[in-house]
Amino acid sequence: MSKKTAINICIVLMLCLISVAGCAVGPNYKPVEAYLPSAWAGPVQNSGTMPEKEIACWWASFNDPALASLVKRAVESNLDVKQAEARIRQARAARGVSVAGFGPVVNAIGSITRNHSPQTSAGGVTGSNDGITFSQYQAGFDAAWELDIFGAVRRSVEAADADLQAAIEGRRDVLVTLAAEVAVNYIDLRAFQQRIVIARNNLKAQQHTAELTHKRVSAGFASGLDAASADAQVATMTSQIPLLEASAEQAIYSLSLLIGREPAALLTELRDSSDIPAASPSVPVGVPSDLLRRRSDIRRAEAQIHAATARIGVATADLFPRFNISGSVGFQNDEFKSWMDRVNRFWSFGPSVSWQIFNTGKTISSIELQKALQEQSAISYKQTILKALQEVDNAMVVSAKEGERIKAFYDAVNANKKAVDLAKQLYIYGQTDYLNILLAQRALYASEDALVQSIRTVSTNLVALYKALGGGWE
Repeated sequence: MSKKTAINICIVLMLCLISVAGCAVGPNYKPVEAYLPSAWAGPVQNSGTMPEKEIACWWASFNDPALASLVKRAVESNLDVKQAEARIRQARAARGVSVAGFGPVVNAIGSITRNHSPQTSAGGVTGSNDGITFSQYQAGFDAAWELDIFGAVRRSVEAADADLQAAIEGRRDVLVTLAAEVAVNYIDLRAFQQRIVIARNNLKAQQHTAELTHKRVSAGFASGLDAASADAQVATMTSQIPLLEASAEQAIYSLSLLIGREPAALLTELRDSSDIPAASPSVPVGVPSDLLRRRSDIRRAEAQIHAATARIGVATADLFPRFNISGSVGFQNDEFKSWMDRVNRFWSFGPSVSWQIFNTGKTISSIELQKALQEQSAISYKQTILKALQEVDNAMVVSAKEGERIKAFYDAVNANKKAVDLAKQLYIYGQTDYLNILLAQRALYASEDALVQSIRTVSTNLVALYKALGGGWE
């Protein structure tokens, strides 16, 4: 081995060692400190911590097979979930592009060219002949390897890893939202169906009262005004039922969309009326710090900070020189038959350095740009935490207050039923006028309808609380 070759090998080995041991420029990621209270602001019914499996499949606590089936189908077929999965594949591919920066680039080259040049005399004057025409054959390989001494590639891979984690958390956030949307739309559907049942029962009662009123008018015990009022009440109630039926079908259409199907796909399955699903209002909410672990949007925001921090290092690396090792090897000759002979072999190998010393502040501006983006990510992270705390506290306070309202609605329904029965009896015996029946029936319908809506609100508040706690993924 020649002395020159030995020196070149030593230089290459030294550069490789520097590349391996070199530090990555730019700031290292440190978790952002965010204020978290030690306790919830809202009324806490159960401060225990829910097991992971239970909060991951919280809809099972409603004990409704139809709801569980819809959530399962939505997770499998929802188009938003499929988009989120495609974004994960995109992030993985982008990471592969970044990782490829660690290795060399090798190209295969080959060419066959036909050349002609004029033949000149010794004094540079073109001769009288036609010049020289010849062919040139060339084939081989060339390679280049940029050594990651200042960590540009490492920071790029670090950012890609964080982007991939953010995409994974993004899919989890879609699952959380999806499960909640399915449950809310399903609860709305069952509430509309129960309201339709109540409206139809109330309509039958009013029709019976109208018939009774017409008989009393025919017998001379009541005026035509009573009959007209009774008929108007029947017509008014009849007009409300189609609106409720339309809302119920729209809820079915929404559920069909959530499972990735055409609007009418679930009409046959869900058309029959069923009870509003209910679960225990006592949900173990744990402590506020649990949100950092459970909430996928918080985890995604943290990953975005990490990616933005790493990209500061990628931009900072442009301030430093770039070290490359390049080489080529191949065969070249002007005769095809001896193209691949050993004597026609050529090769080159050696390190090189390039340093962008002056670029009118472009690199500095790029670094400042990435720092500003990192600052925005940190602010967004803190904002996401505050929003999460607000959602949990909101869900707990409305659940507690709706629990108080629903008790009052049950009492109102019972009292109004007694009032309707009493008004009918008094009207039959001529001890009161029709107005009292009319008012009693209206009050009963209003209280029954309000009770159903309150039951619906209790269930949707529970869904909101589960969502706020980050339930819906495992």
